[in-house]
Amino acid sequence: MDPAAVNVNVTVDDFDSIITYENPSLWDTPDPSIPDFPGEMGVNTPWWMGTFHETRQVGAVVGFNFTGPAIYVYGNSGPAFGSFEVNLDGIKTNYSAYAAKNATTPYVLFKADNLTYSKHQLSFKNLGAGSQGPGDIFFLDYMQQTIQVAPAGATVSNVTVQEDDPAISYSGDWGNNTSTNFNGGGTTFTHQNGASMTFTFNGSAIYVFGDKKNDHGLYQVTVDSNPPELYDDVSGCGSAFAMTCEQQKPCLKFLGSNLGEGQHTMKIENIAPGDLSFFDFDSITLTVPSVYAPRDLDPNNGTSASGGVSGPKSSGLASASAALTPAVNLQIIFLYFFAMALLNRRV
Repeated sequence: MDPAAVNVNVTVDDFDSIITYENPSLWDTPDPSIPDFPGEMGVNTPWWMGTFHETRQVGAVVGFNFTGPAIYVYGNSGPAFGSFEVNLDGIKTNYSAYAAKNATTPYVLFKADNLTYSKHQLSFKNLGAGSQGPGDIFFLDYMQQTIQVAPAGATVSNVTVQEDDPAISYSGDWGNNTSTNFNGGGTTFTHQNGASMTFTFNGSAIYVFGDKKNDHGLYQVTVDSNPPELYDDVSGCGSAFAMTCEQQKPCLKFLGSNLGEGQHTMKIENIAPGDLSFFDFDSITLTVPSVYAPRDLDPNNGTSASGGVSGPKSSGLASASAALTPAVNLQIIFLYFFAMALLNRRV
């Protein structure tokens, strides 16, 4: 990572569609669709956006693919929590979240802050009770990935594009909803198979937001001539209420970064055989730098030097602030609660 560049820590919530649960039925969550759901971290809940995923099922897996030089993963620790396996680019390491006392803030389950600037594959598998104690729960709150949005000395601005912006073209049948939960008060949706939206833009990074529910399904995103990326937009809710739960607060549905100067085209297509699943779109945020300098992605995954990967191998407690030490010049927040926009959560 170039510490002099404009680096951004992107917060990815456990409900965001770019996180994948191998078998969602193995996980329990709160219900964010209930009235007065506590969603402001540090005020009425310790968890990011008030949500989390936890499981006691040995073998339950959650995965996340990302591009960048660093990743930080937060969860919980205490007597009820157990061991877990981290698989980063095919390298597997076991850790434990067990501790004699409960953590009072999000706990750093894992961090890797000295990775090559390349595409990485990360997954966590619950191993249940380990040698350190009887706890058997794996608990995920949120992740942060670091991306570079501009070179040293550049400035950046963030531009929000609403769903009704004329720069976005729609193909197929789309409807509209309104709610104070949505950025700008509105959202658009489709359940037609093959319905799509296309957006041409300039920027070094693009973020797509929308709500998600149990009746949502697969969609694919294509940027320029790159291969399409497939995502699952089914509700992140677990437990008995999973079929009715809806997360209307902004879920991150796509993150594209390391984009060069010039126009780019993004297309999102609903994959809904029989027109049976929905895709909802709320807004887009673009990061526009004064100078573009995309990184050449390293074809070799891994750390660029020793000592860049760590996790809680001991039973001691660690706070999020104590363990998180990236060089960050700018931070983006994806949270509607705070002015329904992003910007500057931590420097």
